Amino acid sequence: MPLDNPPVLLTTRRLNLAVLPPDAAARVLAYHEANREHLGPVSPARPDNFFTHTWWRSRLAQDAEDWRRGLALRLFILSREAPLTAAPVLGSVSLTDIRRGPLQSCEMGFGLDHAHQGQGLMTEAVRAVCDYAFGPMGLHRIQANHLPENHRSAAVLHRLGFTVEGLARELVLIQDRWRDHVLTALLAPRTPAG
Repeated sequence: MPLDNPPVLLTTRRLNLAVLPPDAAARVLAYHEANREHLGPVSPARPDNFFTHTWWRSRLAQDAEDWRRGLALRLFILSREAPLTAAPVLGSVSLTDIRRGPLQSCEMGFGLDHAHQGQGLMTEAVRAVCDYAFGPMGLHRIQANHLPENHRSAAVLHRLGFTVEGLARELVLIQDRWRDHVLTALLAPRTPAG
C-alpha cells in the first residue's frame, strides 16, 4: 500500500465513516465517556490517561499516520444528519494489523454507542468497511473475534457472512482476566473465472 493513502470517508444510507483529525478529540472523548460502562466489560485495559482530551488528540494523529503507512484504518461512525465537522461519534470500526504479501488480511474491531443499538447501524457500518477492505484496499481476509457472551457482535458478524472458525482460549486480558474469544472470518468474494 502506498505511503500517501488519502483520507477515507465512507458513506452509507444513514452514516458517514471517517478517519477523524486531532481537532475531533472532544467528540471522540465524549463518545468514550458516555460508553465507559457499556464498552468497559468487553475492552482490554486502557492507559491511565485514556479519558483525556490530550490522549485522544495524540491517538487521532497516530491513527492518521497508521493509515498513511498502511498499518491500520480506524474509522469513526457519524450520523449523516449532521455536518462531518460537528456530528457526534456514534461508534467505530477498525481494521488493524493489516498484513500484506501472501496474507492480505487484517483484524476488525467495532463498537457502538449504547443508545444507538438495535437500529442496524453497526451492520450498516461494518458492511461498508468490509466492502472497502475487499475493494479499494484489496484485502482477502478479515478476521473478527468476540467474547462468547457478546451476542450482539456475533449477530452482526453472522448477518454479514462471517464464519466461525473456532475458539481461542484466554486470548485477551480484559478486566484482569484472560478471556476466551470466538474466532470468525470473512473472505473476499471470489471473482468468477472467465
